Formats: sequence, structure tokens, C-alpha cells
Amino acid sequence: MEENDSLKEKMTSAPRFPGVYIMKDAQGKIIYVGKANDLKSRISSYFTGKDTRPMAPFLMARVHDIEFITTSTEKEALILENNLIKRHHPRYNVNLRDDKTYYHLSLDPTEKYPRLQLVRKRMNNAALYFGPYPSGLAARETLRFVQQVFPLRSCRNRDFKLRSRPCLEYQIGRCPAPCNGLIDEESYRKLVENTVSFLQGRRRSLITGIKVQMEEAAQNLNFEEAARLRDRVAALEHALEKQNVDCDWGGTKDQDVLGVYAHEDNYQLCILFVRGGKLLGSKSFAPVKMKMDLAEIISSCLIQYYDGGANIPDEIIIPCSLPDEAVITEWLTDKKEKKVALTVPSRGTKNALLDMAVANARSLWDSGQKKEEQKTAGMKILQEKLSLAKLPQRIEGYDISNISGKHAVGSMVVFQDGEPDKSSYRRYRIKTVSESDDYAMMYEVLARRFARGENLPDLVIVDGGKGQLNVALSVLKDLKIKMDVIGLAKEERAIFSSKGVRKKKTGKSEDRVYLPRRKDAIYLSAWPQAMRLLQQVRNEAHRFALSYHQQIKQKNDLHSILDDIPDVGEARRKTLLKHFGSSKQVKEATLEELQKVSGIGKELAEKIYNGLKK
Repeated sequence: MEENDSLKEKMTSAPRFPGVYIMKDAQGKIIYVGKANDLKSRISSYFTGKDTRPMAPFLMARVHDIEFITTSTEKEALILENNLIKRHHPRYNVNLRDDKTYYHLSLDPTEKYPRLQLVRKRMNNAALYFGPYPSGLAARETLRFVQQVFPLRSCRNRDFKLRSRPCLEYQIGRCPAPCNGLIDEESYRKLVENTVSFLQGRRRSLITGIKVQMEEAAQNLNFEEAARLRDRVAALEHALEKQNVDCDWGGTKDQDVLGVYAHEDNYQLCILFVRGGKLLGSKSFAPVKMKMDLAEIISSCLIQYYDGGANIPDEIIIPCSLPDEAVITEWLTDKKEKKVALTVPSRGTKNALLDMAVANARSLWDSGQKKEEQKTAGMKILQEKLSLAKLPQRIEGYDISNISGKHAVGSMVVFQDGEPDKSSYRRYRIKTVSESDDYAMMYEVLARRFARGENLPDLVIVDGGKGQLNVALSVLKDLKIKMDVIGLAKEERAIFSSKGVRKKKTGKSEDRVYLPRRKDAIYLSAWPQAMRLLQQVRNEAHRFALSYHQQIKQKNDLHSILDDIPDVGEARRKTLLKHFGSSKQVKEATLEELQKVSGIGKELAEKIYNGLKK
């Protein structure tokens, strides 16, 4: 693109302050957001060719307008840049996408009686988070072990408040029943402190402390407590021995090691987690495809990852120096409220860890490429065997879930290039059908989806046979839309004679594909890549529909008889349930008993009593 007068004016009028520059295309859409310590110098480098980054000429061929936002410091510019990228998702900025969400263990020390729970997202700033764990199984095993050694409560807050007697967890020795005051707050707090020490890796000092408590209990002739503490020490020493078998990388620092494998303009990232010298696991991301320098990719990824709620370690090992290393270090230190170091190793243990991270990244890239080849092969087979007009890059799957017409819902799932695109999923509450009629329900869902004719898929899959397929075809005919549609049904396969006469059923069910204007279904079992993709779409549509149906049903089942009484809000309903124990007992209560409930006056008690007797 030739430099126009407007862009030249933007260049000459750019401020000589730290800040953010926003590049827009001809349609006014933001395509790139960048930061600079000197905005004028940075923008001038784009026009004069002094910016040698591979992305610079690529951007200048597309930019039509530039805006500036100045800040007081370069750190403020970094924060603003990150916020703008998260808000606008510019096409040519790095978009770091996790390949999956990892589990953490969470504990909120501000609660009177804290509990440990598994979480995927950091939702509470006051809580402590431990992890991430390399798999859900590893996280659950850790939680199970911790609950056996340190019996903290495991019940939800709502159950904890309403419980009138100790539960089974107390009976089997896995909870001290703080809900009924069977343990004082100070003793419970000691359990919490020991739990945190264990999860933070201070296990030797923890064992020493528990041994001291055990001796004190024995001296006070509290032999039952001393025995419990003895068993706790034995379990912790066994766990410590097991851990010492693992590879020890030395040191006591918490470290993250960022490995990057580059292939042309693709970058595969992998982070190894080292905690207290122990390699705990790794985290991988979807490949980043950008014409950028490695240093710029790493800078963007560090900011996005650690701004997304990840635990910030004491040290982050990276493969190369960064131009904005000082400001990123300052930003990380402010977020952690403790000194954080960025290290580029050249030898020794840290370099060995970096090599391991890079090897993991390369292995992820190789396996990812194999998966991509399989997905592409599967889509090509589908196009050929089903005679599709297009390569099915966008596939939409539909399913209906209901029980005798009640709580009826429909689901739409989307697969883009063989992968679920969950941001495009949609769910439908059936509005026009009251009876158990799956065909009419499917018609309503498809008609609502395609009414506007926007973002049409390459292939539609309906869960069912000829009947469901004909419904889909009638919707598209009514809306005058041309599109490939198939039905996928699991049916029992039969054995036919050489003359085409069915002899018997095999007893084995198999998925059959129904096509428009074709009498018999076809089997794709000979092409597993293609069949697997269809099954994934169908199963995901079924899962999504069923989960929504259960959600609607549960909400209806939990509807309290108290919800229909005027002047009884959520707070008073909870008070009544806590006082009587259940809705049934509230209904059976006398007028005098209702008046004794805190916050329920005579007039309101009469309303409740009369309302429940209707």
C-alpha cells in the first residue's frame, strides 16, 4: 500500500510518549495493537523501513488508519495493550489458546472453616491456589490423599450451613464435623495450616511440627489424638519417600520453563512446571501462526498467560532475551508482589530444563501435524463418499432431548476443521411443541437456526434416520436454502443373502448414514477417519442437549413450594428451610411454629400458612 497523506500526517503528529498504537484496515476494523516507549519513533520505523520485523511490511500493506493512546509509563502501555488485545482480538496479534484447562486445588483462608476443592479457573482473589496438575486424575488423587491425612470438610457451603447432624464423612474419620461444633476453630485452623504447608512443599518442616504436637498430646495423656498424629506422620513420610524417587532438579525455587519449537511461521509452545525442585507437569497451547520474531512471540505469550490467572513462579526460564524484558519483569513482580526473574540460560541444569521443554514442544507439534492430516483425510473421504458439494470444514450437529415432551430442548454444536468450536454452540428451549414429537421439535430448532441464513455450514448432521433427515430437508426447502444434510443413526445390522433377502440380525449395532434421495443407508466403517468425525459431532450434540435438558429439569425439580408465596424471598426461604430442615416440614408446621421463626412476623406467618394449605 502506498503511503497516503492521512497516514503521513499520523506519522508526523505521533506523540513522543509511551503508549499504544492501534492499526485499522479499510473497513475500520482493528487489525493490530502494539506498544512503544516512544510512539513517534516506532511509527516512523514502519514507514522508513527501519523496522526489520517480518510483520512490519505485512501490516503496512493492510493498514489504512492509526490511532494513539498515550500513557505515563511503558508498564502502563503494556497493560493497556493487553487489555485492548483481549477486548478486540486483532487478527495480527498473537492469540494464545490453551489446548485444555488444567485443574488447581483451591482453598479460601478467609472462610471460618475452609475446604479444599477442585477448580479450573481462578475466581476468588482471596483464595490460595495449588497446581496446576498435569491431569484431572492427578488432581483428584492429590485431593483424596490430602483429605485422608488432613480431614478438612468437603461439603458445599450450602450443605454445611443447613446440616443438622454429622454426615458419613465424620463417621469414617474424614471430617471433624465443624458443622456441629465437634471441633473448635483453633484446632481446625491448625489442620488448614498443615494442609497449606503440605501443598506448598514444606513437608519436612511439617512432619517435624506434627511430631512435636504428637509428643505434646502423649504427655497430656491424650493418646487417641497422639495416635491420629502418628498415622498422619507415617502417611506424610511415605509420600515424601515416594516423591524422592522422582527426578530432582535441585533448588527450592518455583520455576516455569517456556520451550518453543519453530517451524516456518508456526510456533508451538510448552511450559514445564518445576516446584521446589520437582518437575510436576506441563502445559501446552495451540500453535501460534504469525510472521513475528521469536522474542515478540514470547513477550506476547508471557503477558497473556500470566494475566489470565496463572500462578506466577519465582523464576521464568525463556529461550531468548526480550526487548521489553525489564518492563515485563516489573509487571510480573507487581502482580506477584514478590521479585520475579526472567532467565535465559546457556548451560547447566536450567539449560537442560529448557532443552526438555523445547523437546516437549516439538513432540506436541509432530503429534498435532499427524492429527491435522487425519482430520483433513477424514473430511476429504466424507466429501467423496457422501458426494458433498464442499469440503465439510464447518459441520453443525443437532439433537433433541426430552422426557415425554417435558423439559424439551434442542442443541447445535459446531466443528470447524474437525475440532469443536464451543463458542459457536447454541441451545434451544422448545417453545411451540408441547407433546412428545421429536420431528416437530427438530423442525422448530432448525427453522430458528436457519431463519436468517447467516454463516451457513458445509454439512448438517441430524441425530436420527430417514424421519429426522426429511424434517431437515423440509426446513431447508421452506427457507429456500441449499445445503448438504445427512442423518446419522445407530441401528442393528442385518445379514443379507446373495439375493438381497434379509436372513437375520447380527445383534451388533452400527452407525448408518442416511442421504437425501437415497433409499438405503450407507456404512462408513471401512473409512474410520470419516466415521469417527461424524460420531464425534453426533455424540457432542447429544451430550450438549442432554446437559441442557438436565439443567432445566433440575431447576424445575428444585422449585420450592415457598417460591409461590408473596413476600417470601430467597433470604426468608433459606431461613425457613434452615429452621425446619425441609419444605415438607415447613408445610406441616403450625401457625404458632411459623411465628417463632426469626424474622417472620404474625402477618407473614399467616400468609405462609394459608399459602401452603391451598
